[in-house]
Amino acid sequence: MSERRQLLSIGVFFIILVVAILLVAAKLINWGQFVPLLLGLFGIWIIALAAMRAASPQKYERTAFSTAAMGGCLLVLGAALYIYYLGWLYSLALILLAIGLIAIAAALRRK
Repeated sequence: MSERRQLLSIGVFFIILVVAILLVAAKLINWGQFVPLLLGLFGIWIIALAAMRAASPQKYERTAFSTAAMGGCLLVLGAALYIYYLGWLYSLALILLAIGLIAIAAALRRK
């Protein structure tokens, strides 16, 4: 990853952190939902990075598909932790659904 994207990711992470802290301070979410929110929002950012990487791929770097899969996993993990309060079965179903979708996408991916 280029230095520019690394610096951009650090800046986005701090903005996500500030937004999550402000949501806790405003009592819109509690501290139990803080980490799932961070994971979910940063997962969305990594998926956006994958879209940028697909536009200008570089040799010997991770593929855009692998970056998007990692972002999707973070997003699903955050969502699963967030809905864990509704019941652990919903979280398990969401994680299994995500694993199935990633497996299908990997199988259908063209090189």
